[in-house]
Amino acid sequence: MSILVRSVSRFANTVPKRSLVVSSTMRADQQMMDPLEHATGLEKYELLAKQAGNMDPFFLRAVSRSKGTKDSPTIVHAMDNYRMVGCVCNEEDTNIKWTWLCEGVPKRCECGYWMELKSHPAPEKYQLPL
Repeated sequence: MSILVRSVSRFANTVPKRSLVVSSTMRADQQMMDPLEHATGLEKYELLAKQAGNMDPFFLRAVSRSKGTKDSPTIVHAMDNYRMVGCVCNEEDTNIKWTWLCEGVPKRCECGYWMELKSHPAPEKYQLPL
């Protein structure tokens, strides 16, 4: 072997090695807190709503289009009296057509579907669960 290889191998053996040993059996009797006990405010409001069966308490999930006629428009829920809505007019489209909806005013998208906003009361800031 060359002198360079011997010196590198000696140097590698003299460098102290750090080791970290963590045993999970030592902490097996302890458990993480329930997220509901730890959460406050909007997070707790959301967890309580999901526990009650409402999986979308803030209306953030995408809405599938219904009939979409002027007589029975697609209902979009919001916690205010206005909301920006995106419509993918064709499934193969790669762009979204955005429009503002206001409560009580049905609006027609470029593709011909009608949408209407339904407003719901937002949770009171000072009445949120602690």
